[in-house]
Amino acid sequence: MPDMSASANLALTHLAPLAAQELDKNKVTPGVLGFVVFAALAVGVWLLMKSMNRHMGRVNFEEAPEPGTAATGTAASGPSSKK
Repeated sequence: MPDMSASANLALTHLAPLAAQELDKNKVTPGVLGFVVFAALAVGVWLLMKSMNRHMGRVNFEEAPEPGTAATGTAASGPSSKK
């Protein structure tokens, strides 16, 4: 096992200066991985909005009557109103 560690250390010490010479700190871009992550997030948001729109279309919403109007339906004709 010590030989693998030594060889990995030797390889890293030889490759690190090469990577440092290629890297221009003024021209660093997100690259392909950044684009793929951004595209995946955009598709996920699009799918969530599509699902939300479908679920909101299924909602059956009825407004409550205004407080000043007379109540109609079961409350007025229920058993408690008969004497």
